[in-house]
Amino acid sequence: MNIGADKDFNVYKGLQRPLIFKSLKGKFIYWGMACLLAAFTTGVLLSTLIHPVAGILGLIVIGLGGLGFIHARQKNGLHSKTESRGTYIISPQIKRVFK
Repeated sequence: MNIGADKDFNVYKGLQRPLIFKSLKGKFIYWGMACLLAAFTTGVLLSTLIHPVAGILGLIVIGLGGLGFIHARQKNGLHSKTESRGTYIISPQIKRVFK
């Protein structure tokens, strides 16, 4: 029995596209869930400690502000890439023993 062969088992390879939920793609889905959870927690804390109106305002400000930030970051792409400008010369760290 050949376990690793594709002819014995169907292998789902996916669509090779990021997962999309409510216009959030890939890792930004988790960022959005964390933002909404933080907004809800802050809203509950503010409403119990200060005033219900402060809780509602905190919920709206943190929720909408966080989701706006996430949508702005999503426009740059799924992967954060640093653009290095210039030429870098990397010297070898291994020295030859034999010549």
